[in-house]
Amino acid sequence: MHKTETPDDIGADTTARVADIPCAAITGVILAGGLGTRMGSVAKAFLDIGGRPIIERLLAVYRPIFAQVLIAAREAEPFARLGLPVALDRFEARSSLTGIHAGLAAMTTDHGFFAACDAPFLRAGLVRRLLAHVEPDDDVVLPLKEDGYREPLTAVYSRRCLPHIARQLENGNFKIIDFFHRVKVREVPVAALVPGDPDLISFLNVNRPEDLALARQMAEEGAF
Repeated sequence: MHKTETPDDIGADTTARVADIPCAAITGVILAGGLGTRMGSVAKAFLDIGGRPIIERLLAVYRPIFAQVLIAAREAEPFARLGLPVALDRFEARSSLTGIHAGLAAMTTDHGFFAACDAPFLRAGLVRRLLAHVEPDDDVVLPLKEDGYREPLTAVYSRRCLPHIARQLENGNFKIIDFFHRVKVREVPVAALVPGDPDLISFLNVNRPEDLALARQMAEEGAF
């Protein structure tokens, strides 16, 4: 069920590839339900990076790309001022997988692009290049790094994943990739995404205080 695209599949110029699914048919979902325990239990979505909360940085990327944008979270109230629908977790445990489940259950499109609320430097170019590889029968489309790591939190999921995710959550298994063998997965090598994000800074997450300090320094220096 897994497909890794080869250089021949990708082509010399990935901008020439046209997505089989238009962006309007894909919902943009921001995962914002984490506890942020490694950051002192703060709401990471609202951490200030370069004068803007991370979630506003993400929305600046999402809004020009996706006709529908929603937030997956434990509570709706903290996000009320953003004027966006909030998909509430349907499982008690907090995890990225519960957020993916909530987002898939709430969206009206067949596919959704998911990124975490602690990724302050997500690049629109990388997102668009990943979306260009999505085909209607794909269930998961995600970057494949050079070390073999699959990036599940900068990825596209289909609603067909819902029953598999629900079953996994009911069994107390929160590891995202553990249901992948049950669905059709397309792995996109990061080489195909680099033209849209040469430094692959989209994958930088603010998980710890030192990550926050680095992100703020980068923003202050005007690097991103």
